[in-house]
Amino acid sequence: MKEVDVAPADEFPPGSVKLVIAGPGSYVGVYNCGGQLYAIEDRCSHDDGPLCEGEWDESTCTVVCPRHGSAFDLQTGRPLSLPAYVPVETYPVKIVDGVVRVELPNS
Repeated sequence: MKEVDVAPADEFPPGSVKLVIAGPGSYVGVYNCGGQLYAIEDRCSHDDGPLCEGEWDESTCTVVCPRHGSAFDLQTGRPLSLPAYVPVETYPVKIVDGVVRVELPNS
């Protein structure tokens, strides 16, 4: 696994979202949902729509694809509505020395 810095923890309050580069053409959205940190692949499993461009709900910790409206659980990556039915990848997030970091597979 490789670790990618997201932001200083004190600059990433609840309600924040950041997009980080996971590799060539690959992105991960990192969300602070009520103080809990989640990282999810920034790609809808239905048609590769950019999830970070969609609306997200901090109270339910979900994000909605802007293209066709599929909602995804930020914790599990599981789709909660059609047309998506395949989960997307999620990744561990932690705070190390005051910096939010996401753990990504080596590419």
